[in-house]
Amino acid sequence: MTQEPAVEQLIARGRDALARSQYLSALDDLQAAATQRPGFADVQNMLGLCLSMLGRADEALAAFGRATELNPGYVEAHVNQAITLNDLGRVDEARESFRRAAEADEAKGGRFPSAAAARIANLHRELGDAYEQAGAPEEAVAQYRAAVGIRPQFLDIRTRLGRTLIEMGSLDEAAAELEAVLDQNPGFAQARANLGLARFRAGDLDAAEREWRRCLQQQPGNAQVSAYLGMLERRRGEARSA
Repeated sequence: MTQEPAVEQLIARGRDALARSQYLSALDDLQAAATQRPGFADVQNMLGLCLSMLGRADEALAAFGRATELNPGYVEAHVNQAITLNDLGRVDEARESFRRAAEADEAKGGRFPSAAAARIANLHRELGDAYEQAGAPEEAVAQYRAAVGIRPQFLDIRTRLGRTLIEMGSLDEAAAELEAVLDQNPGFAQARANLGLARFRAGDLDAAEREWRRCLQQQPGNAQVSAYLGMLERRRGEARSA
């Protein structure tokens, strides 16, 4: 008789498959793990990420909800729930989930109260935007870094930081920031598109193509990424001609 995999093995396999964007495979293992250990908040959060990536948003929200019920201080699950709600256009509910994430983060110990921290981070972002529009990317990066230092879970700001670093030619730093975003939210398509651009400009065309292909799997109609892939094919054609 075949022995069922231990729950730890199922979780490890599911986490590995999720990291490699093999969402159906991850889903099978994580659902089996959740059946055996329904009280594991981390399994519920990863299950929610898989379901979200597969376009099953309502089921994803249920999983994130279970994760936050099991662990009310689970910042990442609150953030993932907020992102999914926002993608569904449920903006008020998303705002509430972000508020809970900020409160949970504050409870872990922070320099500022959550509301003040969010406001200060967004002020740094606005100043960074102004510097970038004025053609001062170094000053923009300093402001974005200040914002991320206060609120690292504000992934949109971290993505702006990564894009500005690309424009400055700081490709390794940009890739590190964008990879940090994708560690928290593998479905953040703009961050993945920018990571592909960082790889492309660094000359790693294969890595760039992998990121952009994954973007199109998540967002089949993404015109920007389709344009990037066209640019990549032209570069390869030029190399072959040369």
